[in-house]
Amino acid sequence: MPRPSDIQTFVTRVLDHYREHGRDGMPWRETSDPYAILVSEVMAQQTQIGRVLPKYNAWLERFPSADALAAAPLEAVLELWQGLGYNRRAVALKRAAEEISSTHGGVVPREAAALLALPGVGPATAAGVRAFAFGEPGRYLETNVRAALLHDFFGDRDAVGDCELAPVLDAVLEAALAGTDDRESVDPRTWYYALMDYGAHLKATRPNPSRASAHHTRQSRFEGSHRQKRARALRLVMASPGITPEGLATELSVDLETGERIVHELVDEGFVHRSDGGLRIAD
Repeated sequence: MPRPSDIQTFVTRVLDHYREHGRDGMPWRETSDPYAILVSEVMAQQTQIGRVLPKYNAWLERFPSADALAAAPLEAVLELWQGLGYNRRAVALKRAAEEISSTHGGVVPREAAALLALPGVGPATAAGVRAFAFGEPGRYLETNVRAALLHDFFGDRDAVGDCELAPVLDAVLEAALAGTDDRESVDPRTWYYALMDYGAHLKATRPNPSRASAHHTRQSRFEGSHRQKRARALRLVMASPGITPEGLATELSVDLETGERIVHELVDEGFVHRSDGGLRIAD
């Protein structure tokens, strides 16, 4: 565990960087609407911020509330999600909205347990919603936060697990919230924005600190991958409702066995269903 003096130095460094170089232009930082923040958190998973920005505004115009998203057809949700990758996140977000609408009166819950019970919401997403929407402290361990902790506290280590990062994250959060005689305290929302921006700066200016994490994996190549074929298959079903598995395989330039495997995956995951021998986006 780092010494208290090292923790205080780190907190000061992060906040100084934020005052001088904090990132702007992120509309989700200008709201405390928990639904809008939930949307931004799910969109930002495994996706570069530059790709999220245009989709976020368009999403809130089309689906301005959990109730609106819950009532929307899945096809409309998937169409708008195109370009963000990992379509299962869109399905999970819609399912979460349905749960929020039916169980919580259309209001995103504040309690961690209730958030974690929503489809697609893990510990980091729940902590992000609680911090940015409600100002509640929690363990928000996402990729940029992880990079900041690895760089400053584990610079000489490899394969650092989140179980080692967690108590350090708790300690720096506590120090940031407490403040000192020379430094004012900050709220969880401000602290985590500062910590993410510091981590993003490190990733842009240093060899990626996240590589020291035991949880770091290099994303596989998308071009020509099975993921790309799945994404294209989903677009084909949206563009041509009723397309047969055989027709899908032909359009994808794959054999029938591979085409059928892709269809099975999309059906099993709730993206499409078979209707009269053809394929359509699930209701």
